[in-house]
Amino acid sequence: MNVQAKPLQLALAAGLIFGLGMAPAQAANPCNPCAAKAKNPCAAKNPCAAGAAIDPKTITRPAGYKPYKGDAAALLKEGEKLWNDTKLSTNGMSCNTCHQGHASFEAGFVKPYPHFVQMAKDQAGLKKVHLDEMVQACMVMPMAAKPLGWESRELAALTAYTGQMQKTFKPVKAKAANPCATKNPCAAKNPCAAKK
Repeated sequence: MNVQAKPLQLALAAGLIFGLGMAPAQAANPCNPCAAKAKNPCAAKNPCAAGAAIDPKTITRPAGYKPYKGDAAALLKEGEKLWNDTKLSTNGMSCNTCHQGHASFEAGFVKPYPHFVQMAKDQAGLKKVHLDEMVQACMVMPMAAKPLGWESRELAALTAYTGQMQKTFKPVKAKAANPCATKNPCAAKNPCAAKK
């Protein structure tokens, strides 16, 4: 390489790198766009993530519990309204905040209840929950509200609607957490390696 041309090529390369809007950390290794630690847009706090522990009695069915019985179609219709109602919470959330389009359901959501749910285990120490108990867990934990009345129409409606969602839920295969971890575009051949 011509010694006089080298500074010009380096300046052009730097201009190209910064002209593309790459941060200086990325400029250090332009051959590996995954090398720099970019801000993770998914890093925002997940309101459904583990938080403070709660008393398991708060979300466990009481002795002698008899769920509200009503017209199934009417309960589903009311449940759908409640699913989107931010007034149920103290923090402006609704069930739909976490679960829009089936988001944030664990793969095990398809299993018949009662079954293991990580959030109930992490925050209440429960190994298994019924669907209505999980509705109560969401009321108390992410939505920061009091549980609904155990024999209330609202609990029955939300449980019915959540059960309907369970029937249409299809677990998505997990994707690699880091899209750059599986393939390094420079691993096979390094276009930045010194040419002789």
